[in-house]
Amino acid sequence: MITVVDYGMGNLRSVAKALEKVGFDVKVSSDPADIKNAEAIVVPGVGAFGDAIHNLERFGLLEEVVKSIEAGKPYLGICLGLQILFEYSYEFGEHKGLGVLKGKVIRFENKEGYKVPHMGWNQVWIKQKEGLFSDIKDGEYYYFVHSFYAVPSDENDIASLTDYSVSFCSAVQKDHVWAVQFHPEKSQKAGLKLLENFKKFVEKSL
Repeated sequence: MITVVDYGMGNLRSVAKALEKVGFDVKVSSDPADIKNAEAIVVPGVGAFGDAIHNLERFGLLEEVVKSIEAGKPYLGICLGLQILFEYSYEFGEHKGLGVLKGKVIRFENKEGYKVPHMGWNQVWIKQKEGLFSDIKDGEYYYFVHSFYAVPSDENDIASLTDYSVSFCSAVQKDHVWAVQFHPEKSQKAGLKLLENFKKFVEKSL
């Protein structure tokens, strides 16, 4: 069983349905015990970084998420679930993240010809061919909705890049921690293939 962490932000049901479609036994939960007992955890979410950290703390989930990562449990972050892995975000002030990965989260600059938020289909240029993007073609399209993006301090953590006014990190992969800025649950076949890759990784980890 894997747990989709419910901290009150985002449409978790669509994520759960996509995970079920690739064969996962899924539980959507805001109970820390379900995070502790899960084979893997998935942290999705849309909205503001500071609110995400606040809600995780308020529901008593933050500590258990960190413990799970420290214990080597497979982690998949989606959208905010990627951003909170980093040390800091500068969304509506400065907010401290989990610090699992070194780096920061910043806003797209307002540039002529580019609307913020970055919304819609865009290509993903793969930096790590194995794991998250196994058997996925370079330049595949995924669905994005975000105004902020992560800037990892260690380029080795970057799994893919995407171009939108700048070349930004659209996915990370470090050991058992995988995360994407885009929404695989909204990305049709390419999104399901990525979730299948996570399922294979979880099965190998058991």
